[in-house]
Amino acid sequence: MSVANTARHGGISISRADARLIEAFLDAAWSERGLARATLEAYRQDLEGLVAQTSTSLVAQDKQRILGWLASRLQRGDAVASITRTLSCLRQFHAWALRQGEIDHNPLLDIDGPRRAPRLPAVLSEHDVDRLLSQPVGDGPLELRDRALLETLYASGLRVSELTGLSLSALNLSRGLVRVRGKGGRERLVPLGERAIEALSRWLKQGRPLLKPAHDQVFVSRSGKTLSRVAAWQRIRQHALAAGIEQPVYPHLLRHSFATHLLDHGADLRVVQMLLGHADLATTQLYTHVSRARLQDLYRRHHPRG
Repeated sequence: MSVANTARHGGISISRADARLIEAFLDAAWSERGLARATLEAYRQDLEGLVAQTSTSLVAQDKQRILGWLASRLQRGDAVASITRTLSCLRQFHAWALRQGEIDHNPLLDIDGPRRAPRLPAVLSEHDVDRLLSQPVGDGPLELRDRALLETLYASGLRVSELTGLSLSALNLSRGLVRVRGKGGRERLVPLGERAIEALSRWLKQGRPLLKPAHDQVFVSRSGKTLSRVAAWQRIRQHALAAGIEQPVYPHLLRHSFATHLLDHGADLRVVQMLLGHADLATTQLYTHVSRARLQDLYRRHHPRG
């Protein structure tokens, strides 16, 4: 490329034709899809990087060059998420360039992106759950509420929105059941353990009436209003800190722990799916990976030849 026909963008020399093409694509992406400035800048870097590393203009790229460049990035340790974003950018660019008549074929039609490893849910150990659940000490209404809240979350695996939206009519403590309306309006019956039943009974008899609630929500705030999801999160986090638990603790972590501990102790996957209210068994199967990983870690740490 001659100096007269090149331009520098972000320290990279590319042809003026490529620079104009990139600008036109980014303008189209902004106007048609409203992409954020940071995303547009990342796309610019992706396209300029492809040109610089392959020494080939954008309109002359082929499958082999693109795959080679992506492979070299994986080999040098670039994150899979970064490669996936780059591939998304290149797909969009070539589809746009084809529509604009800048290229006569799309080299990315049959290229699959790298698969991300499934992100396994974090869980608390059973020991840390015991420490957390024993933390609310005292007979004041807030202590009784927090103890019932924690016990219910761990006993039932409810989402925090399901917990804070729980009404008195949804509880049947004599039978040890709670009726939950989950995602998509699907209802399910979830059993409660003895400790959760006991904690809920004390809260409903001795704690909740003192806050004079004006509605039928099970869990209420200090002022008697419905307890918000943010407030529930804050109370759980405070008790975790007081218990000396170092990892971040949040309501969904107790849901993860509920599912994983059930599988650790031999529960059937379909039963756990039903209790969690998952529409797809594949979602529940993530917890089997967590359970297996925990067992392997315990083996490595405690077996003399692990």
